[in-house]
Amino acid sequence: MKKYGLLGKKLGHSYSVPIHAELGNEHYKLYERQPEEIEEFIRDPDLGGVNVTIPYKVAIMQYLDGIDPTAREIGAVNTVVRREGKLVGYNTDHIGFCRMLEQGGIDVKGKKALVLGSGGASRTAVVCLKKLGAASVTVISREGEDNYGNLHKHRDARIIVNCTPVGMYPDNLRTPVDLTDFPLCEGVADMIYNPLRTALLMQAETLGIKTAGGLLMLTSQGVAAHQYFFDTKAEPDIDLKIAEKLRRECENIVLIGMPGCGKSTVGKCLSQLSGREAVEIDALIEQAAGKSIPEIFSEDGEDVFRALETQVLAEECKQKGRIIMTGGGAVTKERNYPILHQNGRIYEIKRDVSRLAKEGRPLSKDLNTLKKMFEVRKPMYEAFRDVSFDNDTTPQNTAQLIWRDFCENTGY
Repeated sequence: MKKYGLLGKKLGHSYSVPIHAELGNEHYKLYERQPEEIEEFIRDPDLGGVNVTIPYKVAIMQYLDGIDPTAREIGAVNTVVRREGKLVGYNTDHIGFCRMLEQGGIDVKGKKALVLGSGGASRTAVVCLKKLGAASVTVISREGEDNYGNLHKHRDARIIVNCTPVGMYPDNLRTPVDLTDFPLCEGVADMIYNPLRTALLMQAETLGIKTAGGLLMLTSQGVAAHQYFFDTKAEPDIDLKIAEKLRRECENIVLIGMPGCGKSTVGKCLSQLSGREAVEIDALIEQAAGKSIPEIFSEDGEDVFRALETQVLAEECKQKGRIIMTGGGAVTKERNYPILHQNGRIYEIKRDVSRLAKEGRPLSKDLNTLKKMFEVRKPMYEAFRDVSFDNDTTPQNTAQLIWRDFCENTGY
């Protein structure tokens, strides 16, 4: 049996195995190797084909018998195939990159583009942007003529592509640039796929700029590699279908709503329905503080509670494929929105104020207090949510409505 897989130095968070499993290659594995082990690995006669990732896309080229012209132009190889005893290198990243731009509706023809980063991924973007007809392509690096210290020279850029790891898990919510510095920008692409939405892409969303994330690039290059491995042709749009499946598996279901509206109960029903882990943020806050929420409010004050709430949310929402039940006041801090949105579809659970539970909730003193709270928070819930559902029948029914919506609306 020939070996197939992904070669890299550290591969703990790779999606490549499930991608190739969807394509029918159940023998695809992850191969973590040190630099001194690369030559022996690649020359193994049992190797049928391998994808190559950081930091070996350039180093691998010295061991190959042939290199595809596009890969040579880019200066990096991410796919190696053994053909008649010879090792041939290809670059399928450029296929994924072009597909990502196409699906995001980002047209680069005749426009000035900035490429953030100067590594191997950057070289792929530069070659593709030029082939797609960009008027100019400028690479921004930490040093050199065009760097992060003189971005003001490029305020007229209309396309921005992030090829750096800034904002990638586990350093979520960092961003390489501030998009408000580019008033003409109309398209932002980010090669990062974990988290699903980087801080850069979320800022672009807020500004009404077209976006393209790295997950489809990943699946598209994987499909192209599979075709090279087996000299076959995949079914149309299989890359999109796999990306949709991965996105659905990775996206969190985030529940927001007034205190006592039933988020915890609905979340537990959703967990039973979907098989996903349900995470109650208030319980984790109590665990971190070593005291109950009423005690935190009475002994430390609401500001301390809100700061701790943000810390817990920031850590828990980095993870994927979960049900996140927030506290009722999570929406009162605007900083929490990108934390929830980066990997999540956000649902507001609604219930008539007169039916809201009050026990154990320090800010839910009486009905009049709740009514005033609701009037203040109502626009906040509306700003955070993607969808809202009334929890006025049974929590099981509300959970079913949310799950149906989630399954239908977490694709591309």
